Amino acid sequence: MTGTAYTALVAVQIVLAVVVFFALLHIDAPYGRFVRPGWGPTIPSRVGWILMEAPASVWFLAVYALGEHRGQIVPLVMLALWQIHYVNRAFVTPFLTRSSRRMPVAVAAMAFCFNLLNGWINARWVSALGDYPVTWLADPRFILGVLVMAAGFVLNVRSDAILRALRRSHDGYVLPDRGPFRVITSPNYAGEILEWIGWAILTWSPAGLAFAVFTFANLAPRALATRRWYAETFPDFPTGRKALIPGVI
Repeated sequence: MTGTAYTALVAVQIVLAVVVFFALLHIDAPYGRFVRPGWGPTIPSRVGWILMEAPASVWFLAVYALGEHRGQIVPLVMLALWQIHYVNRAFVTPFLTRSSRRMPVAVAAMAFCFNLLNGWINARWVSALGDYPVTWLADPRFILGVLVMAAGFVLNVRSDAILRALRRSHDGYVLPDRGPFRVITSPNYAGEILEWIGWAILTWSPAGLAFAVFTFANLAPRALATRRWYAETFPDFPTGRKALIPGVI
């Protein structure tokens, strides 16, 4: 694929991010607490989650393996960072969650297609188009990016663990009030946004930037909708608690 075609695909992802952002400001994506009829056939949430997230790990690895830089140290470190997130997301988290919920096939299919595009442009950049000498490991952008990504991963995983513990001990939804949930309603989404901002910084790439933009566009409206749902559902909801950034939004 030519550089022009690659650039066009990155641009497509950014355009998709803009479309998704404004769409989700008006439509709550129908999964989790917002699942509802009218979105076609459904499958068990666990199955849907694995099917839609697995390409982000498996497909990324396959595309990465075709790149001429696949054996270099820095690309291998980037591969490991990516896989830490997605192996956990696709093959660990679904088996930690006990849920009888279902997910529209349409939602899983859209996420599957996105992960094919996103996995390709990022893996292709890391293992073929990017230029990362060993000295990149000491570059301030790499160091800062790794720190931001690691902080986001810890926040994301910790928040998901709190939610799972609450679901095991309660029937139905409760208002989380532990750990980072004391200050924002969606630290799990905030953590994931931080992760991919970190990835964009440490790769210093158009693909990383496109992914960070899309992640924000997808999850920020979801976080706002979640906060609104909590406020409407629980009379004791603390109105000063924001969605993503304490005291800001």
